[in-house]
Formats: sequence, structure tokens, C-alpha cells
Amino acid sequence: MGISIRRPETDGEWETYYDMRYRILREPLGKERGSERNEGDAAGLHFALYENDILKAIARLDNAGESSAQVRFVAVETELQGQGYGRQIMEATEVAAKNDGSHTMILHARDYAVAFYLRLGYHTVEPSYKLFDVLQHYLMEKDL
Repeated sequence: MGISIRRPETDGEWETYYDMRYRILREPLGKERGSERNEGDAAGLHFALYENDILKAIARLDNAGESSAQVRFVAVETELQGQGYGRQIMEATEVAAKNDGSHTMILHARDYAVAFYLRLGYHTVEPSYKLFDVLQHYLMEKDL
């Protein structure tokens, strides 16, 4: 079966997609269920990396302007981080953004994820915001 990257399709796949988003990105910050969703979900392009039909990584791609895209909600199962799944999901979002006419990808990286994005060719622009007044984020970008 191998690896496939696609949009979740069934109700069960959407449930596991949002569950991963919650467990990896919100629960560690003490946030309640529901905080992993926002109004951009309706318009965003959702990416889910499955290996042998098991969800391993996720991301959402948003339009960020005339020739820019923004990747958000990037998450990889905790025990699988460092095994290449994050790189693969990011490459898929970059290809999709480029195919849609974007020349630049932006993101707001959590402080502990900056080194990962630097390895993918992004550069830090500036500190951006503190998520929930706790977790520092940095605006990063990459030419596609």
C-alpha cells in the first residue's frame, strides 16, 4: 500500500484528522476540544499523509494573497517525528501551492519547530505572535 497524501474523505478520516490536530497542537497547551478547528477549515486545502491507511501527518494550505500561500496546522504523530513524514507533507503543500500559482510560502512556526523549517529551506522573517500568550511563533517564508 505504501504512502499516500490526500484530503481526508470519509467521516472517520475527518475525525482522525481533527483528532491528530487536537492531540498534537492543542492538548499539550491545555486547550479544549474544538480549539483545533477554525473558520479557515472550510476554504483551506487539507492534506493527510497515510501509510498503509494509517494517518501519520497532516497540514492545511491557505491562500495568503496574490502570489502567496500559507501552511498551517502541520502535525506529525509524536512518536514518528524525525522520520521524514513532516518533510513529505510539507513538500506536498509546496507543490500544490506552486501549481496554484503561488511564488512564496509563509508559515508561523512554533519556536521548537523553527530548526525543522530551516532544514526545508525556509528563512525566519521575524517573531510573529505568542499562541495563547504561551508559545512563541516565528514568521518564516520560502520562495517556491
